[in-house]
Amino acid sequence: MLALVEATSDGENGKGGIESSTSLPSSFNDLVKDMTSSGQDIKAFAFKTKAMIVKMEKLVESARQRESIFWHLASHGVPKGIHCLSLKLAEEYAENAAARSRLPPPQYVSRLTDPSFHHVVLLTDNVLAASVVVSSTIKNSSIPERLVFHIVTDKKTYTAMHAWFAVNSVNLAVLEVRGLHQFDWSHEVNIGIKEMIEIHRLICRHKFDRMKRETLANEYENDKDLQYLRPSCASLLNHLRIYIPELFPDLNKIIFLDDDTVVQHDLSSLWELDLNGKVVGAAFDSGCGDGCCPGRKYKDYFNFTSPVISSNLDYDRCGWLYGMNVFDLQAWRKTNITATYHHWLKLSLNSGFELWNPGALPPSLIAFEGHVHWIEPSWHIAGLGYRSVMNVTESILENVAVVHFSGPAKPWLEIGSPEIRSLWSRHVNFSNEYIRKCGIMG
Repeated sequence: MLALVEATSDGENGKGGIESSTSLPSSFNDLVKDMTSSGQDIKAFAFKTKAMIVKMEKLVESARQRESIFWHLASHGVPKGIHCLSLKLAEEYAENAAARSRLPPPQYVSRLTDPSFHHVVLLTDNVLAASVVVSSTIKNSSIPERLVFHIVTDKKTYTAMHAWFAVNSVNLAVLEVRGLHQFDWSHEVNIGIKEMIEIHRLICRHKFDRMKRETLANEYENDKDLQYLRPSCASLLNHLRIYIPELFPDLNKIIFLDDDTVVQHDLSSLWELDLNGKVVGAAFDSGCGDGCCPGRKYKDYFNFTSPVISSNLDYDRCGWLYGMNVFDLQAWRKTNITATYHHWLKLSLNSGFELWNPGALPPSLIAFEGHVHWIEPSWHIAGLGYRSVMNVTESILENVAVVHFSGPAKPWLEIGSPEIRSLWSRHVNFSNEYIRKCGIMG
């Protein structure tokens, strides 16, 4: 025992002559044989034991790092089944007139701009995800006939998205699908969108280049850094939410839902919510109880070593959740929120992209400053796409209105917890012929 204590103490002080890992026995039994055959004393045995433990600790840490890398890499791809689904639906759109039928039917077009209806907006290029958001919202609505869905997608996904909802029409609710190529924006808005995406792309690229320059040991020290390398980092649809007033000039109020959300309870009362003149209604982190927001404070988004950040923002302030929000578009149009957003993007550009971590939320936290109305945490829980999700109790998951799989482990991937993923997969229509043909499984 004294020899082991001495070996540990000397090892911590850089003494003791621990041998290189290449000369160490591969197992404890080999160590005993080696020590007895060569007649070495207990002190040598203790030092070799200590060296083997240190070697094992390094191997375990290396395995953890590699597992983290592979886990995040698995979040970057599009599953074969979802890719197949888009191809099959695009083919259906080309060959089947029913798949090209108008959305919504002509008799319901007037509802698209009628303020008496409940308007829900999705920006997505994932057909399967959009179908889950729509079906879960309708299923849990007390008045589904008042729902109007506005799905905005990119040009490559438009035909598949349109075909899905044309062939699988929603019950009671009204739905439209529009591609970005169908919008007729002003020259000023076009320039602003291009500038926005270019700066976000440069921020993501800067983060990637910095990680490459660092050593492997430091590069993956923070598990969250790897999420910034995902394709959504510079996705137009991911960042376009700051232009929602321009996307829907005829709407006054909307509910915005990310495509990685699932609606579990009726959202109707959100329409009666008084935002007290604010632009956005948002929840704060609801997974840890009242008064806490681990991983969601401003210090986790922004670089407070920069004077530009430290002189303008509060280090310990809790950030609000993006992904299930109520927007008063009338109030928004009276503000300079979008202009402020662009102003800070340019500051980031001029500061060498060191002001915040990549993503849509950090500049939005600044731009919406003073325009956010707090809503009950029971409306929205986020972070179900992270491995720490098991810390969330079952009762919270059951009672919250919208569960949000923000993070790398999207529910259509296999890397998340099966129990959590089932909250999403229960809304997938596995009897659908396209779902079956593409082998999509829960």
